[in-house]
Amino acid sequence: MEPFTKVRGVAAPMLSANVDTDVIMPKQFLKGIDRSGLDRGVFHDLRFLPDGQDNPDFVLNRAPWNEAKFLVVGPNFGCGSSREHAVWGLRQLGIRALIGSSFAGIFFDNCKRNGVLLIELTQEQVGRVGKMVSEAASAMIEIDLPAQKISLADGSMIDFAIDDLRKEALLSGLDAIGTTLKLNDEIQRFEREHFAAHPWLS
Repeated sequence: MEPFTKVRGVAAPMLSANVDTDVIMPKQFLKGIDRSGLDRGVFHDLRFLPDGQDNPDFVLNRAPWNEAKFLVVGPNFGCGSSREHAVWGLRQLGIRALIGSSFAGIFFDNCKRNGVLLIELTQEQVGRVGKMVSEAASAMIEIDLPAQKISLADGSMIDFAIDDLRKEALLSGLDAIGTTLKLNDEIQRFEREHFAAHPWLS
């Protein structure tokens, strides 16, 4: 995974509540045997008109938000089914972080496993950020993960909390397997000692 340290980019406002994973990644994009092309599926029914053309009214089709690295989202984002494709598609689209007041549990875990930073703020803070990035002139923000701060276009900053294990994994660009393999020497030592003490297991 790509490490997340200090990232600067455009944030797009998508502040509707209860956006579910079928909206994020419609079911017709779950048929493939690999992850390719999932960026096309992200918010497909919102991004595209019935004839396949871009929907000019959708925020991610308008400059500067068509280059968004971050989404500012409404409460309970990612509810619904547990499809991990939703997170894979967001990453393929270039989304590095989501800022919201609450996220569905399984979606939260899928983001953690796939290197997408979720930042939980109060509803008041999310509303403030969402209002600011709704203006093209102030849509650029910076997220500093080591310092746990969001820098807004007006020069103000917002602190955010994150658990130490999730922060370390994002900073290192490691998924659960990569994090486990950091302990490879200890794992192998345990195996040797365990099998030496219980030779019938080997």
